[in-house]
Amino acid sequence: MKSPLYDWHAQAEAKLADFGGWDMPIEYPKGVAGFSGGTLAEHAAVRERVGIFDVSHLGKISVTGAGAKKFVNEMVTNDLSKIEAGSAQYNLFCNEAGGVIDDLIVYEFSESDLFLIPNAANCSEVARVLTEHAPPGVDVRNAHQEFGVLALQGPLAGKVIAALGLELDLDYMEFTKVALPKHSDLGEIIICRTGYTGEFGYELLPSWGNALKVWELLVIEISKLDGRVCGLGARDTLRTEMGYPLHGHELSLDISPVQASANWAVALTKDKFMGKQALVQEKADGPKRVLRAIKCSDRGIPRAGMSVLDATGAQIGVVTSGTFSPTLKIGIALALVKPEFKVGSEVQIDIRGRISSGHIEKLPFVASHVR
Repeated sequence: MKSPLYDWHAQAEAKLADFGGWDMPIEYPKGVAGFSGGTLAEHAAVRERVGIFDVSHLGKISVTGAGAKKFVNEMVTNDLSKIEAGSAQYNLFCNEAGGVIDDLIVYEFSESDLFLIPNAANCSEVARVLTEHAPPGVDVRNAHQEFGVLALQGPLAGKVIAALGLELDLDYMEFTKVALPKHSDLGEIIICRTGYTGEFGYELLPSWGNALKVWELLVIEISKLDGRVCGLGARDTLRTEMGYPLHGHELSLDISPVQASANWAVALTKDKFMGKQALVQEKADGPKRVLRAIKCSDRGIPRAGMSVLDATGAQIGVVTSGTFSPTLKIGIALALVKPEFKVGSEVQIDIRGRISSGHIEKLPFVASHVR
């Protein structure tokens, strides 16, 4: 599958790779608009100034009809009664065994009109399960290729929005639907104060056909601020520094929200939702493994799948995500380990036969600036 910006990425000589079945840019080695590129430069731009990402591969699902909000609330783990029209909420979508089919954002336009953003590879399955359980009068539509998704992230993101002629007063996880004052021909765009980097930012959802034009406007404006066009490589290092989960790594059908330390997104007080009983039982019994953050003490760079060891060399867990932190200039990891290993515990990681020392830290690795 290809994003609506695929040809633009190819012309910019982006390094492209498969991501959830989509050919997406990982980095721009030669840079864009005369600026240096590569994952490190792209990462730094988002932390220090501003960057944009094409994440149009993300899924889109429309759920409409009388009782739509009540229905979705009975399917997802978080409590949608806590939000109202114009707000969005992070959620987990589980099976009855408590495994995570996907994590997603739910946008509420009204109680009869909800919009979901799941991960690319899981969109069809989420839509299928929702359709299977939908009551009469509730319509579920897979709208995967109806909208592009452009992430504008970084401390200067607000200046870019203002340069587009918009005056937005959105709190974190709030959204609106507006037309660009000087570009009404591009139609209305959903703009939400969300992101996956830990920085102040927005996600813009223009129509699929207008995504390229909106992207080109953003490229012009970020270039004036020494910003960067960014690939999914920087998106991954940024989200790992924040401890944000990636489905297939920190969340999966085999990794429950309880194990992933995502209880904050699970409303066990709700009457029902998919997987509730299994999660109640697991929480009562205590998980056999939990997600922890590890910061290396040497030059080791951990990667997913590597073994986590205790001081004696016995295996206590496995790395789910690992990378070199461009901000901290050291290796960091997210890992599922035995629950008795808590913040402050000294651990080791087997990096291809070489033992790297580290310790468990409290997340995030770097300060969050989303608000």
